[in-house]
Amino acid sequence: MTLKGKVAVVTGGATGIGRAIAFALARDGADIVVADLNREVAQETAAEIEKLGVTANAVICDVTKPWMIEKLGTSTLERMGHIDILINNAGVAGAPGWHEHPHSREEDWRSAYEVNVKGIFNCVTALTPSMKEQGSGKIVNLASIAGREGRPAIPHYSASKAAVINYTQGLAHTLAPFNINVNAVCPGLLWTPMWEQVGQRYAGHNKDYAGLPAREVFDRMIKDVIPLGREQTPDDIGDCVSFLVSDDAHNITGQAINVDGGAFLR
Repeated sequence: MTLKGKVAVVTGGATGIGRAIAFALARDGADIVVADLNREVAQETAAEIEKLGVTANAVICDVTKPWMIEKLGTSTLERMGHIDILINNAGVAGAPGWHEHPHSREEDWRSAYEVNVKGIFNCVTALTPSMKEQGSGKIVNLASIAGREGRPAIPHYSASKAAVINYTQGLAHTLAPFNINVNAVCPGLLWTPMWEQVGQRYAGHNKDYAGLPAREVFDRMIKDVIPLGREQTPDDIGDCVSFLVSDDAHNITGQAINVDGGAFLR
């Protein structure tokens, strides 16, 4: 696979899964725009990416603010000339402190919707016109296996990721006439700061995991629900995304691909 000559925008690209995706695309030759709330870390990530021999820019961006997404699009076109790939990775598990409460709060529902769902809509609205004009493009939205089936611990998050999968399907139909592929990736169990919070909620409010360290909760879940018996990594997600935005996947659109070690066999 080669992405040489392509320009990719990765939201939430400074850390975690977004960072791994940005590096995977860069290793395959794409120039990268790291869009993130944390300017300093985004700049550090962009500098590391450039060591791979590609161009990388860091742009501060809040996906809940349409004006910032418009600015992201304008600055990318001015600096890079075109946008070929959009990775909608920015996401939250809930409002700050969500994991400290036994039940989802109104602010958790609001935050999950505004970032995880409407944030993708904002990016698509602002960044796809140039893709339509050039007659090509690739979009990958980050969903989750939590969007495959409602989970009692994080219903607000599960519902938001189910919405991402549904929106991906509709968007694939809408953009197909413009030769734009739209897919989703559903990560399984990855040890990230977000999952550490999930583990803390389970340990604090689920009798089966009461009092366990978050990492032990995670390890037990790997054993219980992953047929392959191993955790997934950000690099696993990056590799899948890199395939989906390559020419090798030109006939794949409207799909939600599980990268979960077999947790959901569908």
